[in-house]
Amino acid sequence: MATAPSDARAAAPARWQDFIQLLKPRVMSLVVFTGLTGLVASGQPINPILAAVAILCIAVGAGASGALNMWYDADIDAMMRRTRGRPVPAGRVQGADAAGLGVVLSLFSVMLMGMALNWLAAGLLAFTILFYVVVYTMWLKRSTAQNIVIGGLAGALPPVIGWAAATGETPLNAWLLCAIIFMWTPPHFWALSLYTTEDYARAGVPMMPVVKGAAFTRRQILIYSCLVTPLGVVPAFTGLGGMAYLAVSTVGGLVFLLLAVRLFRSHAGESPDPRMDDGLYDVRAGAKDARNLFAFSILYVTLLFATLLVEHLAGLAALNLWN
Repeated sequence: MATAPSDARAAAPARWQDFIQLLKPRVMSLVVFTGLTGLVASGQPINPILAAVAILCIAVGAGASGALNMWYDADIDAMMRRTRGRPVPAGRVQGADAAGLGVVLSLFSVMLMGMALNWLAAGLLAFTILFYVVVYTMWLKRSTAQNIVIGGLAGALPPVIGWAAATGETPLNAWLLCAIIFMWTPPHFWALSLYTTEDYARAGVPMMPVVKGAAFTRRQILIYSCLVTPLGVVPAFTGLGGMAYLAVSTVGGLVFLLLAVRLFRSHAGESPDPRMDDGLYDVRAGAKDARNLFAFSILYVTLLFATLLVEHLAGLAALNLWN
């Protein structure tokens, strides 16, 4: 758990940007996007103001989770190149302030969702926050190499929350969107962990490459990629996606698989930290296959949900090839 930064580092004054960074805005943007897609894909007409409130609650809940995660993980964040500049380990924000912000935002988002929309959506939002903070951050992340696999449920639930906010129900199509993100999460994060292995090893986080090695991790990435890419096409056959979605999910899935195969055949993760700086993308040649899959995985899931969102906003007819 978090430890106090040194006096010199703690002296740095907090800026408003530091509190925004606590909310993990990049992660929040994907959560908001998938939550919005679930809300729109439900097909249920909803008052625009209530829709905006629902998305606000999802965003605030995601930000609350991020703040609580940064509070609890400040000790290991301080040991990792990728995260050592975050507000709490850098001493710009006190851990107690980050925790307080997270708790207040959590309560606000859940209560507002319940009072403005419905308590099913509020309950799912509360479960997501608790699962991410307690189950993933406090337990799984530090105890098992399956942390990303199980913990990925928290990041996969926003489309179900959005769907529930609009309809008060969670049908199979909502859970299908959840399943796609859930199965996408391991290859996405394991590709990143292949070229940040030294960070995780130094911090004592049992990520897959640290515990099982690079070759085993590359094989697991390929297995999960073979599972998620056909799953990504399924919405085109359940009435959820249309022709555009079928094309995007098929082509995107093939590229995803190609990159996963190239990564499997590479030696990524077997050399010392290949990063040129503290960023995520500037790496030496040996890690480029891992970097390429990580980068494309973000584009892949974004394209899937963007296509669904556009199709439903445009009122394009779904294929529903099961009928």
